Amino acid sequence: MRYGIFLTSVLAVLASCAQIEPQAQAPEVKPETAEAVRPKSRPNGLNTQVTAPPSTARTVDQFDTTSSAEKAQAVEVAAQDAGGSATLGRTVASLGSPADPGFWLETPLVDDVQMGRVVYLANGQAVAVELRPIEGPKTAGSRLSLPAMRVIEAPLTGLPELEVFTEN
Repeated sequence: MRYGIFLTSVLAVLASCAQIEPQAQAPEVKPETAEAVRPKSRPNGLNTQVTAPPSTARTVDQFDTTSSAEKAQAVEVAAQDAGGSATLGRTVASLGSPADPGFWLETPLVDDVQMGRVVYLANGQAVAVELRPIEGPKTAGSRLSLPAMRVIEAPLTGLPELEVFTEN
């Protein structure tokens, strides 16, 4: 008896579904090409042009398109700024998008794009970066670019604590 009531209920639901008219389909969305999605070459404030990694990039070395000269310049600029910069605070950073080239830190510690530097507190290594604002409280975490993480010798899968400075 119970199975008969259950079976009748299931059949009634299925019959009512058959009477529902299909909804109009959503318009077809064309996927963007890989070139349209990838960041374009742009100045990063360090007198260099950053180049987007190739669409076939799979390894750290393939994603990190900065040259050793560009890395050395980012370290040199950070050392020069050490005397004339103001501290914005400390943040814990994760690895940002490896497809976004250049030296940058996305952080809620700034309200507009500006140049600055970060110091990895575990070893004292510093690098000049473009500071990019993101939403969130000042105590929220940040995202650091792949080349910057490599220059300061922070573990790519870690959460390094950074001191953030802005140029005056």
